[in-house]
Amino acid sequence: MASPPGRTVEASRVSVVRLMVPTDANFSGNIFGGAILGEIDRVAYVAAVRHAGAQCVTASFDRADFIAPVHVGELVDFDAGLTFAGRTSMEVWVRVQAEPLSGGPRRLVVEAFVTMVAVDADMRPTPIPPLLLTNDAERRRFEEGRVRMEERRRTRGPRPR
Repeated sequence: MASPPGRTVEASRVSVVRLMVPTDANFSGNIFGGAILGEIDRVAYVAAVRHAGAQCVTASFDRADFIAPVHVGELVDFDAGLTFAGRTSMEVWVRVQAEPLSGGPRRLVVEAFVTMVAVDADMRPTPIPPLLLTNDAERRRFEEGRVRMEERRRTRGPRPR
């Protein structure tokens, strides 16, 4: 089988903006971390499917760092892009920024790396296109992603058969 043609980082980039509402919040008016993580997983999934051209599953969340709280009534931008693509798996970097609905500066609130795996109809890993790198920043992030993927493989537990 011929390998699929490569795709650029921009071809699979995803950006979603959400208004945070009271049902997303705890009693302090801060948005639940789980609500943010759920949206991170969704945008990472879309970026991965766009790149792979196949269904994808979440294999791991790596370092979802909550840098600042998100409040009810803020606009939150979830921006996802691939940093690394292997044979069947991809690393998706998701940056989350929030801003007051009434205006004001955007601030970084969360960064996360999500590993997604392309799967076939039988839920078995399936090959994905190579990631075409178009600039030095993408090449640097690819190399950093490759190192993170090797570390994940080295430290993960045994897989069921």
